[in-house]
Amino acid sequence: MGSEEVKLLSFFASPFGKRVEWALKLKGVEYEYIEQDIFKKSNLLLELNPVHKKVPVLVHAQKPIAESFVIVEYVDETWKQCPLLPQDPYQRALARFWAYSAEQKLIDAAWIAMCTSGDDQQNAVKVGRELMEKIEEEIKGKKFFGGDNIGYLDIALGWISYWIPVWEEVGSMLIIEPLKFPAITAWMTNFLSHPVIKDNLPPRDKMLVYYSSRRKALSSTSLGWFKV
Repeated sequence: MGSEEVKLLSFFASPFGKRVEWALKLKGVEYEYIEQDIFKKSNLLLELNPVHKKVPVLVHAQKPIAESFVIVEYVDETWKQCPLLPQDPYQRALARFWAYSAEQKLIDAAWIAMCTSGDDQQNAVKVGRELMEKIEEEIKGKKFFGGDNIGYLDIALGWISYWIPVWEEVGSMLIIEPLKFPAITAWMTNFLSHPVIKDNLPPRDKMLVYYSSRRKALSSTSLGWFKV
């Protein structure tokens, strides 16, 4: 199973698409990467993901799967080597809980902190730090959330290690204070040093240019937040 052709539609700066790439790379799955313009969506993307109309989309055996967490779990179930989710049901439930909590709250706080200034930015930074305090407790005493090896939660939260520092620089703010969050800081170093992760990161200079343009565009619009 899992030998059919695999394609991934994504965008270079998408943390959601990148977690799917990390999962595929850790599993040793060969795939074709198809870069997408998220501002001028292709007919292929609209055809494969007509509901949400966004990346990432995985195509396996001509069948599309959307939503990054759904895709990562599909990858883990389809290719059995290098298991990502914990085998214990309770630990598996906890991993999903923290993954979705960070997705729903932390990424919004960090994004708003990057795009705003003044009180709005300070409030967003405060929310972000409060959430980081909870994550700090979860990673204390561990190399990775998955133990000695990268697992599902590391992939789910991996964007923290690379995207938040970029957003901090773009927004001239600080969410992850190394002295306040030593366990998270150590995990970030371990995660980014892993060969699979290190070799599959978007260029930082390109990220800074892109997100600086997003901050400029979003800080002058009343159309609401459009992440990534």
